[in-house]
Amino acid sequence: MDTFVAKPYEIERKWYVIDATGKPLGRLASEVAKILRGKNKPIYTPHVDTGDYVVIINAQNVVLTGKKLDQKMYRHHSLYPGGMKETPYRKFLAQRPEKAIYEAVEGMLPHNSLGRHMIKKLKIYKGAEHKHEAQQPEVLELNI
Repeated sequence: MDTFVAKPYEIERKWYVIDATGKPLGRLASEVAKILRGKNKPIYTPHVDTGDYVVIINAQNVVLTGKKLDQKMYRHHSLYPGGMKETPYRKFLAQRPEKAIYEAVEGMLPHNSLGRHMIKKLKIYKGAEHKHEAQQPEVLELNI
């Protein structure tokens, strides 16, 4: 009996729409990362991108539990000495909720060229409108 290995040209990709309203950021990100990697499919192969496309709407309505809104910080560095910038997540989520979800999902994908290819299949929108109706995405309900 041979081991099944998915070939890139054999993969059928679907489009899913996920509503982020009231969903915790980390739990939403982990479920989205599973779909982008293809771990929800029986043809999953670790070294091949078998995942689907994900459209997240209502990104501004994602929530953080506990005291994370005040205690958690978004950090980035300008690569110059003393260039560390910190922003509280309350302010960061108010200004750029798409970036907050993007960073959370990106951290859960492989940190190599395969992960960079997977993250391109993620589309995030602040409001309820998105421009991917032509792809006929399915609405996916997450029980988180």
